[in-house]
Amino acid sequence: MRSPLTSDPGTPDTRGPLRFLLWLARQQLAIQLMVLVAGTVWMVALALMPAAVGRGIDQGIVPGDWAGLARWALAILALGALAAAAGATRHYLAVQNWLSASYRTGQLTARGVERSGPALTRTIPAGEVIAVFAGDVMRIGGLFDAAGRFTGAVVSYVVVGSILLAASPPLGWLVLVGGPVLLSLLTFVVRPLQRRQADQREQTGRLTTLGADTVGGLRVLRGIGGEQTFLRRYEAQSQHVRRVGVRVAGVQASLDSAQVLLPGIFVVLVTWIGARFALDGRITAGQLVAFYGYAAFLTMPLRTVTEFTDRFIRAHIAARKVLRILAVEPDQQPGTRGASPLPDPAEDLVDPLSGVRVRAGALTALVSARPEETAAIADRLGRHGPGRHETTWGGTRLHDLSLAEVRERVVVSEADPRLFTGRLRDGLLAGRLAHSDQQVHAALEVASAMDVLEAVPDGLDGHVEERGRSYSGGQRQRLALARALLADPEVLVLVEPTSAVDAHTEARIATRLADARRSRTTVVTTASPLVLGEADHVVLVEDGVATATGTHHELLAGHAAYRSIVIRGEED
Repeated sequence: MRSPLTSDPGTPDTRGPLRFLLWLARQQLAIQLMVLVAGTVWMVALALMPAAVGRGIDQGIVPGDWAGLARWALAILALGALAAAAGATRHYLAVQNWLSASYRTGQLTARGVERSGPALTRTIPAGEVIAVFAGDVMRIGGLFDAAGRFTGAVVSYVVVGSILLAASPPLGWLVLVGGPVLLSLLTFVVRPLQRRQADQREQTGRLTTLGADTVGGLRVLRGIGGEQTFLRRYEAQSQHVRRVGVRVAGVQASLDSAQVLLPGIFVVLVTWIGARFALDGRITAGQLVAFYGYAAFLTMPLRTVTEFTDRFIRAHIAARKVLRILAVEPDQQPGTRGASPLPDPAEDLVDPLSGVRVRAGALTALVSARPEETAAIADRLGRHGPGRHETTWGGTRLHDLSLAEVRERVVVSEADPRLFTGRLRDGLLAGRLAHSDQQVHAALEVASAMDVLEAVPDGLDGHVEERGRSYSGGQRQRLALARALLADPEVLVLVEPTSAVDAHTEARIATRLADARRSRTTVVTTASPLVLGEADHVVLVEDGVATATGTHHELLAGHAAYRSIVIRGEED
């Protein structure tokens, strides 16, 4: 039996929600079969108890045969013990089945998120992805929780119908035919319920997205006085979700009432017909009691079937949301490790689209009046972003290397620093546990972030709050720079690494960065004279194309456009 927390959830069938659910059932086939068997034994044992009671009456109480009564009493006790044991086993297995399906779905979704990367949030809002993890994976698990009871309900229904058919054909046919006919009427409820639940799930995802967006930008909203505007937007969307929920509730109430109505119809019909047969002498007193017991028992399988129908609808909608995440294609395909020979670190990195050449072992700065242009070049140098780029490293295209190899050797640190919840040490090392505290401190020293560390009560073991919100923008930027330095890649690309710090701190970072990365290939996109002065080579980018190269002082003296950008940056 595979563990619910398996490291390899498998490759799912993504050709549709139903195929996905069937694939999920096959992945946990062993426990699935066990829970089906336990559920069947449990319900069949309960279904046979009215028959044993009827036999006890006819063969023990009516003729006054106490030995016969004792035998059937023991049979009832044995059936009760079997039902109790099978019921407990079924419940244990059903919970494990539920958790296995839920966690496997969660792992598949997480793997899809990791695989698609930044392409996911461009396709699906973050709130929608959160809603999948928060609710949809559990709804899928809920279907597997009811699977054992559903199988037991179907088998026990056939068993009871067969017993009734042998004792009284009219009653037997009433149960075997009438039940499915009444349940087929649920299709008039199921289809509109499915549509309305899908609409409710869509609107709830939008509400979650709006809430996450508002909370994430609360600091900005307060700065511009826009809290009330976003509050009204959230209020309007929440009211829309409420109205959609009310529409769902009406149809849901119909399905829930069917769980009472349909079994009630059987209780009335079977009891009434059985009583008529008993008065006519066509059945015995024991059979009449047994028939009433059957009628009472049938409420369980019929309610189970309607419950399973409801859970299937919810799981079908949830599976559709999961498949939507899994269908997002990543910006870059991973490729095969070792497919092409690795380039020599001493070779230059070239972006043909812009004409930028990054010299090996040097600190190269990219300057542009439009920072987004140099940021785009930085992405291409690290094989980030959508599309196929022709960036080469020593004549080898990055696309011909596996993505894992590129990520190991080329690190791009974005302008927007993101810190993650947890220990500061873990956030800085990002899984690289081989680094010592001395190495971490050295990286923090280069990033001029030792004052940030000293302000944390527990130092490197201190807790970082969500997105590092307890730190200022400059502190987050310096910690992100230290994290990038600890990666120690062959090529380090830094996008505006000092845009949020003061001039004195920026000067220290520029000098220390040049020393720390000496003889290592480093690219910095910036318009800061303090950083540009430490660069070995500076490339001026205009309209996305490299138009001039040289040192900072050479370009400052001989290129008016460069001088205009740098002087403006100095004034800023």
